[in-house]
Amino acid sequence: MTSSAHPVTADDLDQAVQLALTTLRQAPPTTDWDRPAGALTWTCWETVEHLADDLFAYAAQLGPRRPPLTREVPFVWEARREGGPANAIHADRSAGPEGLLQVLEAAGSFLVALVRVSAPEVRAYHGYGISDPEGFAAMGIVETLVHTHDLAEGLGLAWEPPAGLCARTVARLFPEAPTGEDPWRTLLWCTGRADLPGRQRPVRWRWDGRPAAERTG
Repeated sequence: MTSSAHPVTADDLDQAVQLALTTLRQAPPTTDWDRPAGALTWTCWETVEHLADDLFAYAAQLGPRRPPLTREVPFVWEARREGGPANAIHADRSAGPEGLLQVLEAAGSFLVALVRVSAPEVRAYHGYGISDPEGFAAMGIVETLVHTHDLAEGLGLAWEPPAGLCARTVARLFPEAPTGEDPWRTLLWCTGRADLPGRQRPVRWRWDGRPAAERTG
C-alpha cells in the first residue's frame, strides 16, 4: 500500500476527530477528568488540551502563505505544571468537559480547513520531516487516534477506529511498519502502545512526515 494510491484526506481527519468526540462525549457527567489518561503521566483534561494543541499547531504550520521550513510558527508553548504538556491552547475549566471538547473540535476544524485549501505542493516544517498537507492530515489523525486510545483507557470507554483509516495513516507516516497485522494494532505498535507477535514494542518512535517521493533515507 502506498500513500499516493490511498491518500490521507481532510475527510479522513474530520472523521477521526468526530469519532473521537463521539466517544469522549460518552463519559458520564460525574467523570473525573483529572485522572491519568491511560499510561500517560498527563491527566485526561491535559491530554485533550494537548491533542487540541497538536491539531492547532499543525494548522498553524500550514497557515502562512509562505510556511516556515526551518522552525515552527513561533507561538508560545507553556506547561501549567511541572510534567504537564507544553501547550499554546488551554480550555477554560469553568466551561467543564463540554467546553473542553468544544476546544478540541474547534482545533480539529482548523486543521481540516487548512488541509482542504492548501495546495498539494505546499511544504511546511515539522521536526519529523518537512511535510505536505496530506502529511499534516495524517499527523493529526495519529495524534487523534492514539490519544483517544489513552483517554479511553483513562475514562473507561471503548475505542477502536476504522481499519481503513488506520491503514492509510500507517502507510503515509510509518512506511517501514510491519504488514499483514490488524491496522489499528499496528498503529498502536508504531506509537509504542501495543505489542505485535514476534516483535519488540518500540521504546522510542517517530514517524516520517516527508512525502514518499521526497524520502532519501
